[in-house]
Amino acid sequence: MAKRRRKSKSRKSKPRRKKKSTRRSKPGRKRTTRRRATKRRGKARKAKRRTKGRGKKKARKVKRRTKGRRKKARRKGRRRPSAAFMKPLKPSALLAAVVGSKPLPRTEVTKKLWKYIKRNKLQDRIKRRMINADAALKAVFGGKKKVDMFQMTKLVSRHLKG
Repeated sequence: MAKRRRKSKSRKSKPRRKKKSTRRSKPGRKRTTRRRATKRRGKARKAKRRTKGRGKKKARKVKRRTKGRRKKARRKGRRRPSAAFMKPLKPSALLAAVVGSKPLPRTEVTKKLWKYIKRNKLQDRIKRRMINADAALKAVFGGKKKVDMFQMTKLVSRHLKG
């Protein structure tokens, strides 16, 4: 026969924790805890304070006014391009070989330059910021073989005249 182990009396059983009680208003329907209910009451009180001394119609009008103001502020925030950027500038003979001889705004010149760089795969494979100049671009960049993309616009601006 197998021997049964006895439970040692020295071990004490852990006391059970009581579950948080939730109040029920109707059978089967759970009600929120007190903390949540008081938060809601607090919010309702604040709303009453805002509209205190005004009728319901006036309180609604106030809310509508503020919504209109917000929309106007958003409309003002949109950026418009500066007139200086949109002014057509004539490229030099060296830059005309890459971009074309027609007068173009600065923004279009940089777009066409990037198109040329991407088409001829002149962007460095490892350091994507660097541009490896070919013969035409080398003349525009002042004889430099590698140029940082942020220096590029500075070097190109020398070849544009208003």
